[in-house]
Amino acid sequence: MKTKAREFDKRFDEGADITRHLDLAKASKPNIEQRRVNVDFPKWMIERLDREADRVGVTRQSIIKMWVSEHLEKVASLH
Repeated sequence: MKTKAREFDKRFDEGADITRHLDLAKASKPNIEQRRVNVDFPKWMIERLDREADRVGVTRQSIIKMWVSEHLEKVASLH
């Protein structure tokens, strides 16, 4: 059954379950494509990263991503 855009939008706005009208096999989230970046850190920095990651309860990679993301958001808000 095909649904017209207007009816689809109305159902969505009303909070109805619209998932049967979606092709989830083709769904994607924008700006989440992963790309690998290799960065060399001095030993002391890795040790501190690991301590902070343990304190927060995340992996080293996660703490790096969190901090880079926070910094980029802060810089973007200045422009």
